[in-house]
Amino acid sequence: MSMRGIDTQVRKIRRRVFKEVANLAYHSENLKDDIEALPYEIINTDKSEFRDSIYRERAIVRERIRLAMGLSLRPENKPVHLTQGLEESNVDEKYYEPPLMQVIPSACNACPENRYEVSNKCMGCLAHPCNEVCPRGAISMVNGRSYIDQSKCIHCGKCKAVCPYDAISHQVRPCAVACGVGAIKSDSVGRAVIDEEKCVSCGQCMVSCPFGAIADKSQIFQLIRAIQSGREIIAQVAPAFVGQFGPKATPGKIKAALKQLGFADVYETAIGADMGAMAEAEHYVHSVATGELPFLLTSCCPSWSAMAKKFFPETIDNISNALTPMVATARKIKEDHPNASVVFIGPCASKKLEASRKSVRSDVDFVITFEELVGMFEAKGIVIEDIEVEDEVKDATSAGRGYAAAGGVANAIEACIREYYPDVEVNIEHAESLAECKKILMLAKAGKKNGCLIEGMACPGGCIAGAGTNIAIPQAVKELNNFKAAAAEKIPRMEESK
Repeated sequence: MSMRGIDTQVRKIRRRVFKEVANLAYHSENLKDDIEALPYEIINTDKSEFRDSIYRERAIVRERIRLAMGLSLRPENKPVHLTQGLEESNVDEKYYEPPLMQVIPSACNACPENRYEVSNKCMGCLAHPCNEVCPRGAISMVNGRSYIDQSKCIHCGKCKAVCPYDAISHQVRPCAVACGVGAIKSDSVGRAVIDEEKCVSCGQCMVSCPFGAIADKSQIFQLIRAIQSGREIIAQVAPAFVGQFGPKATPGKIKAALKQLGFADVYETAIGADMGAMAEAEHYVHSVATGELPFLLTSCCPSWSAMAKKFFPETIDNISNALTPMVATARKIKEDHPNASVVFIGPCASKKLEASRKSVRSDVDFVITFEELVGMFEAKGIVIEDIEVEDEVKDATSAGRGYAAAGGVANAIEACIREYYPDVEVNIEHAESLAECKKILMLAKAGKKNGCLIEGMACPGGCIAGAGTNIAIPQAVKELNNFKAAAAEKIPRMEESK
């Protein structure tokens, strides 16, 4: 059972910070002073609500504010001013400087990485099977209870498996368990650090940390500044947006609310997904079905693509060259509106990573998540459910909207192949979670997936389970299915992809 979709204290603090940073962009006359005052406004009681002291709470909130402003964390052992780097950040051209994901050291609980411990449920039973099965003799009876000598324990888990009272617990680091690429390491005092060489910015560690110690950078401040400048800013919303802003916030109301925030227009990213489905269907038919390529990997999830490139460089030529839905939609928007800047509003942390690549930078000017967007709505006092106007959302097909759920990309491409190339036999595979993605790439590399179209999604559940989403995954699945059913067309037409 994960914490996703539960309104925890961690989520409340994150939302409060996004709201206050958006407030600064909307109202601040004296930015430096207001940022200095903000930690005292957010943590304004005499006694600590969440941590061992209010001083630590404020220290953590200061780092959260920096990240939400798009700045990097400060080093712990050097004097760096809270607002250092602010001038460079107070421009809308500012982009995410790596690393995107950062562990706030003062917030990290230094959880045990891998440890078996006997709890007070131990009955000190006569059979004492834990002792019998331990291959290292690490378990003895101390004061009538089992005791594990950590210096001898090899973490095999046999004792836990055999205990009749479930009295042995396996303590692990939630962030490390959630990371499918093994990017979480420890510093000299046992706190988590992210190995940038391995990290693919999926954000699953961030949503799995019960202490809220991991955060990514945000661009909401710069986006609001750009809207205020009077330029034409157009939003594209990822199909996972349905249901993310409350049960009564229909797609039409969300579109109207975005226009109230100052966006000139709102497009569905699923338009780009439709184009991508057609392009990848064509690629499969002309390359894989003819035997020219052994298999084809989808390109829409940036963490999956980054993982393939980092850990399986020999598969690079097998990654589809179709534009991702975000980029394809951005290009269409810029064809329709040559002077506009484009913001992608989505469920995903790694889209921030994708958009900072030089080849994408000219198409996508800003990336924010649904969670960050809530901060903007709250700062502006916009209650989506109360909006009267319904602004129609009818750009894309059911197939394109389906990209938001695991398996949806493969299904869309398969539907296009069956419709437009009925004689071609198609083999579809999909993997969700980076650990599963890694397995399928190993099989593909070993020649076990020849002839397949393989969809990879970093987040278990797909984009509706992305790190920047607001609601529980089963609820998101339901909302997305309704949204798909509402599309006028099931799959894109051939000529539209050209």
